Amino acid sequence: MPLTVKRPARCSWRTLLPWAVGAIPLACGLVVINWQIERELRMASQTTTQQVVGYVDHILDNLGNAAQALLPLAGSPCADAQFALRKEVTGNAFVRSTNLFQHNALYCSSLFGEIEEPVKANDYTDGRLWLMDGNSVTPGHPLLVYRAHEGDRGVISTVDGDHLLTALRLIAPEASLQLQVGPVWMGSEGVVQSGPPPTAAVAASSAASTHYPFSVHGGYSAGKPAAVLREQYPELLGLLLVLGVVAGLACRWQLRRASSSRAELQRALAANEFVPYFQPVVRAGDCGWAGAEVLMRWNHPREGLVRPDLFIPYAEHSGQIVPMTRALMLHTAQSLAPYAALLEDDFHIAINITADHCRDLSLLDDCRTFLQHFPPSRVRLTLELTERKLIEATPVTLELFDKLHEMGVMIALDDFGTGQSSLNYLRQFKVDYLKIDQSFVAMIGGDALSQHILDSIIELSGKLGLGIVAEGVENETQRDYLAGQGVDFLQGYLFARPMPAAEFLRALAARPGAARLPQDGAPEIMRG
Repeated sequence: MPLTVKRPARCSWRTLLPWAVGAIPLACGLVVINWQIERELRMASQTTTQQVVGYVDHILDNLGNAAQALLPLAGSPCADAQFALRKEVTGNAFVRSTNLFQHNALYCSSLFGEIEEPVKANDYTDGRLWLMDGNSVTPGHPLLVYRAHEGDRGVISTVDGDHLLTALRLIAPEASLQLQVGPVWMGSEGVVQSGPPPTAAVAASSAASTHYPFSVHGGYSAGKPAAVLREQYPELLGLLLVLGVVAGLACRWQLRRASSSRAELQRALAANEFVPYFQPVVRAGDCGWAGAEVLMRWNHPREGLVRPDLFIPYAEHSGQIVPMTRALMLHTAQSLAPYAALLEDDFHIAINITADHCRDLSLLDDCRTFLQHFPPSRVRLTLELTERKLIEATPVTLELFDKLHEMGVMIALDDFGTGQSSLNYLRQFKVDYLKIDQSFVAMIGGDALSQHILDSIIELSGKLGLGIVAEGVENETQRDYLAGQGVDFLQGYLFARPMPAAEFLRALAARPGAARLPQDGAPEIMRG
């Protein structure tokens, strides 16, 4: 609803609130997406470390099998065992070398044959694994050594570090992985380092082998979530941005709609933007026009025609409905008075009033001014009481209604049967007409209960000697039923929709037998 007043721009909570509201969908969406990304990365990290552990377990199974096969040869002469050592190397893709030792001394190697090097059990984690930063053959190149023993003799088998790097680099290239054996560890760059491995910035995880004394640590760099966000969620980011913009604009529109409504209505009233629309009321017998209900419309300069349900409730709440109705009555009189010849005698003009109109006697002056625009007996003014506010039977209200009747103004109860005070109004005030609400008319031929209520209202009006108007008539079935029940007047889209004054006057002039004005004196509105 266009109820805003332009003010000089300034920074205030009304200015900042749309930005804040617009940021909420984006912020909430980013929080949820970030949570989802972290969850996915955490699961991926755990899966990756477990896969690497499984791969290294497989390598060590090969080394262990080779060592167990050679263990019976430990202690035998190197010449007798060398063929078997080399056979295990050539027959197993993961085994780089096999060696025999006895009394803590290496004495036979698949690479060199007889050799003499010390073997220290303390170098091996759990006495079985040693992650080495190279040896005399390949210094600076990582090796993983497996040791199996029985007493003081045993077998040492090695695997080249390239097999380990394959797992660290290829299983999850985007992850940061480290293989830890005892106090040393190795990352994907292939350098063996001492101390604890670094903890990943995102989705840090660890998995330890259940068969061998090693563990794998994984995770991602700090920039990984942002990269995943850009790669996997661009459409969702765009949607969040659109939602943020829509929310911000909706908030801004709502603030503009809600701000200074009283001032906006006052401005519209001063600018004569509230205009009458006319919906004909026809006689049930011949469907001839017996009158019209005047409906208030707001012709806004920017928004165009504004529906009454968007501004009338606020006007009633703010107390501005009284001057607005006064202006509407004056506008209606000025629009119709020059063409009074087109109106039949006692042509009914119905205007809605509320409890605010009944608090003093100023309505008498408004009605008197309205009727003075027309020849005597040409127009019959009808005031329709609405129940959006309760009308109390005060001495002022009772005096007002008595004087209105003395003036020839009739009183009708609008939307009879839908409010809680309709029967009280009948008892407290002198009423001339009942207007049956369109919700009952719509049920003709359908809902039996509503139709019984409708029949009861018609019967009640007959017993009280009141006229009756049925509104919301939209089809011939409703028209015929109401006419058959003795309803006096009908109103609805079947006969005509609400129309502006110019169109209403043209329709009046076009009726068969309508009075004609002299052509040279016909106003421009009639010639259009």
